Amino acid sequence: MVSHYAIVPAAGTGARFGGETPKQYQLLAGRPLIYYSLAALCRQQRIARVWVVLAADDIWWRQHDWTSLGYKLETVFCGGATRAESVTNGLRAAATAADDDDWILVHDAARPCLSQAMLAALCDELADDPVGGLLAVPVADTLKRADDAQRVARTEPRDGLWQAQTPQMFRYGLLSHALAEHPGGTDEASAIEAAGLRPRLVRADASNLKVTYPADLRLAEMILQAKVRVDE
Repeated sequence: MVSHYAIVPAAGTGARFGGETPKQYQLLAGRPLIYYSLAALCRQQRIARVWVVLAADDIWWRQHDWTSLGYKLETVFCGGATRAESVTNGLRAAATAADDDDWILVHDAARPCLSQAMLAALCDELADDPVGGLLAVPVADTLKRADDAQRVARTEPRDGLWQAQTPQMFRYGLLSHALAEHPGGTDEASAIEAAGLRPRLVRADASNLKVTYPADLRLAEMILQAKVRVDE
């Protein structure tokens, strides 16, 4: 029986967000931002364990109570200087449980609005896929290429373009090997692509947003509040 595990890299500081407190610990509806990302994964029945990968010198994690997330959550203080390093270190921690054919879902700490429906769709659609894949949405806006003066150099065609999201889901052995050989990408799918494979795109929607700037917190809170009303 193939198992599903999750890794949440959370060793970064969120430089674009600003402030002294790392982005993942900014409060969202009274809880740290990362809480909601972890809660979505811990709530999913198919996921057996969730590793959150923190910086070795993280001083914020222990300031909060995480007990409500339950027994699935494991904390490791072995984050790296890059996302790829943190995920690789998380994979090493997961080696105590995961086999090469098991699925690993890597999810952003700052993507708090992941729904159970999207998470289930990812697992279902990739269940028999030979490569794996990721949640994504087709690009809807017109794209402009800027020059050095921040003027429009040209309009880029958006046909066939998708905006990558997370979770990104690949087999443990394949992902470990791809990251070891190609650690320079900005997400896990980039490493898989560099290994010569083609990840599958699983359609999500814009509600699975990534909090990048302070204004995004309010939008995330509105999405979470709407989800609560629907669940009720």
